[in-house]
Amino acid sequence: MTGMKDSNGAVPALDIRDVWAGYGRTPALQEVNLQVESGGILGIIGPNGSGKSTLFKVVLGLLAPWRGEVSIFGKPSAEQRPLVGYMPQMELVDWDFPVTVGDVALMGRYGRLGLLRRPGKRDRLAAENALERVGMAGLRKRLIGELSGGQRRRVLLARALADDPKLLLLDEPLSGLDAKSQHQLLDILRGLQEQGTTVVMTTHDLSCVSSACHHAACLNRSVVAYGTPDEVLTERILSETFGTHLLMVHVDGQAYAYQHHQHDSNQASAVSRQLLDEDTQ
Repeated sequence: MTGMKDSNGAVPALDIRDVWAGYGRTPALQEVNLQVESGGILGIIGPNGSGKSTLFKVVLGLLAPWRGEVSIFGKPSAEQRPLVGYMPQMELVDWDFPVTVGDVALMGRYGRLGLLRRPGKRDRLAAENALERVGMAGLRKRLIGELSGGQRRRVLLARALADDPKLLLLDEPLSGLDAKSQHQLLDILRGLQEQGTTVVMTTHDLSCVSSACHHAACLNRSVVAYGTPDEVLTERILSETFGTHLLMVHVDGQAYAYQHHQHDSNQASAVSRQLLDEDTQ
């Protein structure tokens, strides 16, 4: 698939063709086709369990697809892995581990170092530059466990940026952040995009997708819709993506989409309380 081009005649940053993947015999992705234009911001929306994180694992080479192909900037993804930066969900990080902000940023260079090489001056400079880009250089000696939620998110972003990626994958980067921290992070992402980085992020925040993303994709094992936010964020498409039990929660001017299960009549109020708690932290 080398040399594949998008509808505008340019090589897409990410080209996913007929990808099927799962765990054991349980499919998580079915017939996924998605082209991400170079130099933009794409927001991927879908209910929990819809395959968003699995899709990232396939792109990163952490999970082999059952069938299908993934290319990055026109070449097989395995060859282009050094061009990809990844920021995991907050819940996957051990924040009690005794490392500093600078240590975490430097971890972003380990992929190119291999097992036996120690970080050198160039690696430390790259990590420092990444911290500067996200506004965390002044806290380089602070332990990560002492940081706020917004600061932690920016440190993870610095780790992803330390290797100067051309494609950035962010798994739920806005989850749990207050409005101020969200705006700060989105400003950083816009700056990266303006410098030529392609950003792909998963989120439940429809307002963020509408205001900050050039394109949106709805995913529920397969791609339900792809296009501009105005084209995708419609009641019909969102209901098709989340099922008949689409739950819309509005907090602090933001709109969030969740899947509401009939057997839990308290879910709506529980989610609302959770979001309100997160906004006041």
